[in-house]
Amino acid sequence: MSGVTGQSWFWPALSIVVGLPLALLLLNELHGYLTRRDSTYAKPVALLRNWVLPACAVYLLISQLEHADTHATWSKIAATVFGFLIMLMLLSGANAALFGEARAGSWRERLPGIFIDLGRLVLIILGIALLLSWVWGANIGGLIAAVGVTSIVIGLAVQTAVGPVIAGLLLLFEQPFRIGDWLDTSAAKGRVVEVNWRAVHIDTGNGIQIVPNAMLATGSFTNLSRVQGAAFQASAVLSFGAGDQPGEVTAALLSVANGLPTRLLTVPPKVVPQGEGKYKVLVPVASPADESRTKSLLLHRAWYAAQRGGLHLDGVAAKPKATAAYVDAQLQRIAANLGLAPDVVAVMARHARRLLYAEGELIQPVNSTPEAVGFITAGSVRLFVSAPDGTELALGRLGVGDYIGETSLTRQRMLTGVVALTDTTLVTVHRDAMNAVVHDNPRLARQIGEAIEMRRKAAKDALGQAAEALR
Repeated sequence: MSGVTGQSWFWPALSIVVGLPLALLLLNELHGYLTRRDSTYAKPVALLRNWVLPACAVYLLISQLEHADTHATWSKIAATVFGFLIMLMLLSGANAALFGEARAGSWRERLPGIFIDLGRLVLIILGIALLLSWVWGANIGGLIAAVGVTSIVIGLAVQTAVGPVIAGLLLLFEQPFRIGDWLDTSAAKGRVVEVNWRAVHIDTGNGIQIVPNAMLATGSFTNLSRVQGAAFQASAVLSFGAGDQPGEVTAALLSVANGLPTRLLTVPPKVVPQGEGKYKVLVPVASPADESRTKSLLLHRAWYAAQRGGLHLDGVAAKPKATAAYVDAQLQRIAANLGLAPDVVAVMARHARRLLYAEGELIQPVNSTPEAVGFITAGSVRLFVSAPDGTELALGRLGVGDYIGETSLTRQRMLTGVVALTDTTLVTVHRDAMNAVVHDNPRLARQIGEAIEMRRKAAKDALGQAAEALR
C-alpha cells in the first residue's frame, strides 16, 4: 500500500477523483442560484463547471502519465486546450463584470456590441500567441512583426473604405440617438427603427430610409426626441395684415391652438409675434409623430378663426358685402321657417354675424353662457356633455335649420357643449335682438323653452347614467 501511495501520480489522481465531483456539485448549486437571480455571472460559472474543471483534470492526469517524457505531445495539447478555456472563462467573466450589469446611461451601457466583439477577438489572438510561446516554445516575435507590417499595408490600401465605417462605429459609441427617437437628417426625417454597425434605418412614413452611419457622423442632424423644454413643440408661422391688432391675432391663434386634439394638455401653447405681421405658434405635442397633423390642423383652423374675427390671414379677409348678402338671405329663410313676419328680419340683421367653423372645432364649451343664438346654415354639429371622469358623452347631432345657444335668452349656463362635425356655417343673432323678437312671438318663445328643457333633460339623463356606471 505504501508503494502505491508513494507514487508521484497517486496524490494528484486522488485529488482529482475526490475534488472534481465536489467542485462540480458546488458549481452546479452556484449556477442554479445565479440563474434564478438572472445574473450575468451564470454564464462564466457554467463555462467553469462544464469545460474548465474537466479540462484541468484531463491535463493533470495526462501530465502525470507522461511525466517521464520531456517532449510529451499529449500533455502540451491538453495544456493548450486548458489554457484556451481559461482565457474564454476570463473574457466571459470580464464581460459580465463590465457590461452585464452596466447602469443606464453609462459608457459601458452605450458601448456598441461590435467594439466588445473586436476587443474580445484581439485578446483571443494575443492569448493564443502566448499559449504557443509558453507551451510549445514557438517564437512569435517574427509573426507579430509580419502581422503588424501586413496590417499597415492593408490599412493604407483600404483607408478610404474603412474610414466611413470607423466614423460610423464612433457614432454608435457616442449614441446621440436611440431606437424610437425621431431624427431630422439631410437624407430623411422619421423615427429610428433599427441601428447597426453600418447604417440607421429610419421610418419616414413612406418606407424605410437607410442612412449610412458615416453620413450621420460627418454631417449634422437633429434629434427631435431630445428636447430641452417640457415637450416637443410643433410650430408654424402665420402672416396677418399690418392693420390687425396683435392682441386680437394672438387671442384667435391661442384659441385655435388650445382646441387642437393633438395638443399636450400639461403645457400651454404659445404665440410669439415676430414683426412684419408674422406670428409663430408653438403647440406642445406628445411626440414628433404628431407634428405634421398638428401643423396641418393649425393652419386649417386658423383660416376659419381669421374669418370669424375679421382678420387678414395672408393679407386676405372676408368680403363685407358678400357676407352681408349671405346673412340677409339666410335670415329670410330662417324667419320663414319659424313663422316670423318679414319685418323681423331687419331687426335680426342689425345684430347678426356669419361665423365659420372647421371640422372638429369647439363651437360652444360645456357650462358656458352664450351671447347669441346661432342658426346652422351649413354643415352639422354634435351636442355633448362632459362626464365626471372627463369623457365626452354624445347627445345627438343638429343640422341645417336647427339652432344652438338658446339659453342666451335666459342667461343660463349650457349643460351641453357643441362641436362641429363638418365645416359648419352659423348665422348668429345677439340675444338683445332675439329677446325683442321672442317678446313679440309667444309661439317662438314656447318652442325655444321646450328646446332648452329637452336638451337639459337629455344632459342630466346622460350624466346620471355615467355616474351609475362609475359606481
